Amino acid sequence: MTTPFEIQTGRLTIPVGAGDHIRGSESAPVTLVEYGDYQCPYCGAAYPIVEELLRERADVVRLVFRNFPLSDIHPSAEPAAEFAESAPPDRFWDAHDWLFTHQDRLDPPHLASAAAELDPSGQMVKSMAGRVFADRIRHDFLGGVRSGVNGTPTFFVNGVRHDGGYELSELIAAVDAARPM
Repeated sequence: MTTPFEIQTGRLTIPVGAGDHIRGSESAPVTLVEYGDYQCPYCGAAYPIVEELLRERADVVRLVFRNFPLSDIHPSAEPAAEFAESAPPDRFWDAHDWLFTHQDRLDPPHLASAAAELDPSGQMVKSMAGRVFADRIRHDFLGGVRSGVNGTPTFFVNGVRHDGGYELSELIAAVDAARPM
């Protein structure tokens, strides 16, 4: 059993569950968990590659995104994570996509404007202002730390950390290797 302070380097310590943001088929044999930071340029570079992986292996892989804001070096990372988490449940992936395609617009006015477009009810803006999802973001972050995440993006393929790069060919090879025969 892992205590809250133990680190399981190379293994995902918090299993994928109902509270996670999941894109793809529930029956997919391979689960790719990404710990990411919405302001990280490397995560931004990985984003279209992961999207292509999901297109090319739609029947094989599903994506789980967890927040790992590196706030010391990316001051807009945590507000961006709040933006994504504050989106209505059926709009999380729209918010996620917006953040990665607008990394140059993560300042408060742009986030508030985009939130108003995603959720005209105003609830998203209120949730962001109140930092309603701060505990969720911290939970993701601490789960990443316990799993040995020390930078972004960090990927886990079926619970095992992918220590290779995030070029499409490398991710496809990792997904294919993890696929049960």
